[in-house]
Amino acid sequence: MDRRTVLQLLGLGALVPAHANSPAAPLTKPIPSSGEQIPLVGLGTWITFNVGRDPQGRQQCADVMRAFFAGGGRLIDSSPMYGSSQPVVGEGLQKLGMPDSLFSAEKVWTSSDGAAQIEASRRLWQVPRFDLLQVHNLLDWEEKLPLLQEMKKAGRLRYVGITTSEGRRHRDFEQVMRGHRLDFIQLTYNPVDRDAEKTLLPLARERGIAVLANRPFQEGALTRKLQRHPLPPWAAEIGCASWAQLVLKHIVSHPAVTCAIPATSSVAHVRENLAAGSGPMPDEAMRRRIADHIGKL
Repeated sequence: MDRRTVLQLLGLGALVPAHANSPAAPLTKPIPSSGEQIPLVGLGTWITFNVGRDPQGRQQCADVMRAFFAGGGRLIDSSPMYGSSQPVVGEGLQKLGMPDSLFSAEKVWTSSDGAAQIEASRRLWQVPRFDLLQVHNLLDWEEKLPLLQEMKKAGRLRYVGITTSEGRRHRDFEQVMRGHRLDFIQLTYNPVDRDAEKTLLPLARERGIAVLANRPFQEGALTRKLQRHPLPPWAAEIGCASWAQLVLKHIVSHPAVTCAIPATSSVAHVRENLAAGSGPMPDEAMRRRIADHIGKL
């Protein structure tokens, strides 16, 4: 076995560069249900990709996606509730020649015909199938989760998950995690919003479920607040040149978190975010230091 395989079996996948000959290459973690490695930082599309038919806005999103893939990113997450984000993602993928490395993460969000909505989403993305489908905010999950499981069994889907945001319905979320076989969960987690540390993140580790962390910057509110304060000098110890990088490194270094999905419409910001997924990661003492420091600001 090579070094990557040995470290993965030891649970140290996050410490392995995706390309060992490049020190700046993105680090990865394994999806527990399969062992497939994905980079620690993905790309969300909530608000930022909802640009309608504006040509300039769509080109800006395509440029963000180009920089994302160029920097080693893979996972892009969207939803039917994100306005025009789905067709904007699809147009961007076409402009980029449909990158082979894409890991497509989509959601079903309807109380009616889930199969029809999923097919409409697939056509907007212009992909043959999705890698991951998630029941968004547990809407009609009793009907939609079996649908996704059947799709996976038939080979029309690779992974199944559920989502929540802003700390909502954590008790219901826990019950679904305990009662059903899931590949992924998606929840809100950052140095300020830490409710998931109590039960959901430990449960994800126990059950072997990958975790996507949404709203890492509280839709920009957290970084706007932090930017009023100087970055602590000790942030340089883990290679952080900005608050955004410090926040992201705190998130993705949690043992249960597989990937954070910050949303942005800025090429500079997507590059900054991706850089947080490489280099030295905080240990548990540094994670506490980051959370304590930010909590006092």
